[in-house]
Amino acid sequence: METFGDVIAAARKKLGLSQKDLAAKIRKEDGGVISPQYLNDIEHNRRNPPSEFIIEQLAKVLKLSMDYLLFAAGTLPEDVRKHLFGAGPDQVTNAVRLFREALKKKS
Repeated sequence: METFGDVIAAARKKLGLSQKDLAAKIRKEDGGVISPQYLNDIEHNRRNPPSEFIIEQLAKVLKLSMDYLLFAAGTLPEDVRKHLFGAGPDQVTNAVRLFREALKKKS
């Protein structure tokens, strides 16, 4: 499986964007843009995946599914986390079982 950085780099290249171009389109929570070096570190897996705030922008600019990017980042969408937060072991186990069953149906 590709890493988060691999997914970002491949999508950026597919769209013909330089790291500088992409970085200029992505804002941090404080409103400033991310640096090309920060993006380079992400693409080379020298940093953990960024916040959901930044991932959402990357998804839009790179024309990728937010859910797919969150998966590549090793996390769940916020709405799913909210439903699972505080859920008991049986609920989480059932949710994972249903997910696996859905994947098997697609195979």
